Amino acid sequence: MIEARAETVGSLLRPDYLIQARAASDDVSAAEDRAVRDAIQLQESAGLEIITDGEMRRLSFQSQMTEAISGFGQWDLDAFLWGDWFAEDGAPPVSRQRPEKLGVTGKLRSNRFLSAQEYSFLAANTSQIPKITLPSPGLFANFYDPDLSGPVYPTLESLIEDLVDILAAEVRELARLGARYIQIDAPHYPLLMQSETRAFYEGLGWDLEQWLGLGIAADNAVMDAAPDVCFALHLCRGNQQGRWLAEGGYDAIARQIFAGTHATRLLLEYDDRRSGDFAPLAQVPEDKWVVLGLISTKHPELEDQDMLCRRIEAAARYVGLDRLAISPQCGFSPSVLPGGLSQTDQAAKLDLLVSTARKMWGYTKDQ
Repeated sequence: MIEARAETVGSLLRPDYLIQARAASDDVSAAEDRAVRDAIQLQESAGLEIITDGEMRRLSFQSQMTEAISGFGQWDLDAFLWGDWFAEDGAPPVSRQRPEKLGVTGKLRSNRFLSAQEYSFLAANTSQIPKITLPSPGLFANFYDPDLSGPVYPTLESLIEDLVDILAAEVRELARLGARYIQIDAPHYPLLMQSETRAFYEGLGWDLEQWLGLGIAADNAVMDAAPDVCFALHLCRGNQQGRWLAEGGYDAIARQIFAGTHATRLLLEYDDRRSGDFAPLAQVPEDKWVVLGLISTKHPELEDQDMLCRRIEAAARYVGLDRLAISPQCGFSPSVLPGGLSQTDQAAKLDLLVSTARKMWGYTKDQ
């Protein structure tokens, strides 16, 4: 069990030199290496004991799947960004249409591991706990199209089965390389809580109960591939350039996910009232920790630390304080598109994250 009291979710803002290198050259490996080292230094300087590589090598938090595996057909960054993105200030949503030809078109075949290289470089450059993020297999329901995918995957279940095999092999390789902590990103579960976004997923053939049963079983099969690794499950409602996709509390999914997942750390978005109250946390079993996503990556304003402490104390009415931790509600930059914060804002939020953990628990270190 990892018992650190503070961590980031995954992605960090891409530095300007990395953005410029991507625009100017096909070979960006040197800029990516530099960006990962800078991301490590930023997190270590803030006092974090769990360190990510900032997802500097990815177009999107989930794109290492489509980059490493053949069979996904035509795709680009828009494959991960479609939907109605709402602003924090209530402005009209920015709508991105689902690409017309988006869909698996061939049998999925591994060309390389998804994140083994990411992990090896990260682990070689930090003395702290390296964390790698992987996508939930259910996320790639977005790539299931009966017309395009049907000849090779006649059902959504058949596609998910192959994705589970790919991700399980990845987890085994990461464990072989020494990984102790892996996060599974599953934003599709909170999207089931709102009728508009749930309609897409149910239109693929699984209703809500099937998503919470078959989807969780698929996640668990991935995690069970490495029983000695600590797993986290991250649930959020989307974050792209300060915008979000859905709202609603965890009430409708808490019992099935919190009790059913084999992950022992639950990273949950709780940065504003869109996320509902803490009452669903009563469904968290005693063998799991909750990492409260209280610090927003959507706006630059720095949260009041006393307010953060009061919210942690409020959550402790449902989950003991000894099983709580704190994080941002989502990554700072889930894709290569610029976020809503500056590098200075990001550093200040990380400092606040660690200082709040120290104020509440007196330490952040894995015990």
